[in-house]
Amino acid sequence: MFTHITNLAHVRSITEAIGFFLFYTVLLVGLSTFLGHYMGILGLVDGGTVGTFFEGSHLHTMIGTGWTLIMSSMVLSGKKLTNDLMSVIVALVGIYLSYTVDVLLGMVVVSYLTTVEGTK
Repeated sequence: MFTHITNLAHVRSITEAIGFFLFYTVLLVGLSTFLGHYMGILGLVDGGTVGTFFEGSHLHTMIGTGWTLIMSSMVLSGKKLTNDLMSVIVALVGIYLSYTVDVLLGMVVVSYLTTVEGTK
C-alpha cells in the first residue's frame, strides 16, 4: 500500500492510490497547520482566525489548493502526461474542486491521476 510512495511516476493500483491519498493528506494537514500557526505568530495573518484544517478556513483552503496544484503538476510531469489534454483537464478539475468544494476532494482527484498510465 505504501510502496513507491515518493515515486510520483509509478502507476498505482486502487489500494496504492488509497495509501497515496492517506500519506499526502496527512502530510498536507501537518504542513497547513504548521504554516497557519507560524504565519499567525509572525503576524502575517490574524492569529485568531487561522482555525484548523478541518474547519476549512480561507488560509487552509489556499494552502491546500496550492498543495493540490503542486502535487497534480508533479504527477503529470512525472508520468509525462502534460501533452494528454484529458489528464490536464482532470488535474484542473481537481484544483477547482479543491478551492471551491474541499481540499480532500482535490486530493482524491490527484490520487486518481496516479492510477493513470503515463506515456513512454
